[in-house]
Amino acid sequence: MLEVPERSGILIHPANDAAKELQGCIAPVTSITAMGRGTGSRAAMRKVLEAYDSFRGKNPVIITVTKEVSDESKFTE
Repeated sequence: MLEVPERSGILIHPANDAAKELQGCIAPVTSITAMGRGTGSRAAMRKVLEAYDSFRGKNPVIITVTKEVSDESKFTE
């Protein structure tokens, strides 16, 4: 989502349903179940924080978004 009102950065936080819980933020999940939906977001967030803590002060953490997925069929089983 571009140009989110009253936002100047991107936050990373737990959320399993992007449409309901996010406004331009990133939510890690352990499993993608559908476009914009996943499971295990709190567990995935713990792993992100553990990785960040292990690298703190050593290397920057950089996330690059390279492609928006537009084919929802990739997420169906």
